[in-house]
Amino acid sequence: MNKNEFVDRVAAIADITKADAGRTVDAVFDAITEALKNGDDVRIVGFGTFSSSRRPAREGRNPRTGETIQIKASNQPKFSAGKGLKDALN
Repeated sequence: MNKNEFVDRVAAIADITKADAGRTVDAVFDAITEALKNGDDVRIVGFGTFSSSRRPAREGRNPRTGETIQIKASNQPKFSAGKGLKDALN
């Protein structure tokens, strides 16, 4: 399912216009992104938890040349499914 299909589904379930559903979906994504940028976790009970973790700088290898390269430190988003979501799938 891509974003447009997701927006269409939200509009159908919530019985709102596609434009309103699109703004709502964008707002939810923006709120999660902003919270993660600020170092906060987003916990949605029954669905899951969005968090970020710090990956330290490290050495890697260029697969084409075998040359050693430096990989910068970065923040990585993570998602842990909650019990409600896991139960719904099983």
